[in-house]
Amino acid sequence: MPTELRAKWSNVGLETLPALAQEIWALMPKSCILTLDAQMGSGKTTLVRHLLAATQIEYFQGSPTFAIVNSYNDTTKGVIYHLDCYRIENEQEVLRLGLEDLLDSAAYIFIEWPEKIQTFIPKPHFRLYIRIESDLSREMTLYYDY
Repeated sequence: MPTELRAKWSNVGLETLPALAQEIWALMPKSCILTLDAQMGSGKTTLVRHLLAATQIEYFQGSPTFAIVNSYNDTTKGVIYHLDCYRIENEQEVLRLGLEDLLDSAAYIFIEWPEKIQTFIPKPHFRLYIRIESDLSREMTLYYDY
């Protein structure tokens, strides 16, 4: 599967997330999927909060850990879904929850713990890897899988 490096950021701290969110939006086409691949506590949900804030969405519902999906509607971006797939245990659960249909919708979709539903994520999509550095800053690398 072809993969293309789109961007890389080093020394990412909380104070740089609003600007980084703007840069990420500038790299994404209309209605696309962005997976967030990172260990627990690395800032996936915080980054999603900043991505939503960059669209003028004022009310962030928090992590959808138990709900699995939170949806938002922005006047310029349209529908935005935030998925937290940490609690998904098998493919039958993906189907039961209707996530397969949601992933095919014309919307922006941010997915935490994408490895839990990898076989359902359509191509093309963006993958953002977040790694915690020894100084507790983050390194983030954005790829485009097509």
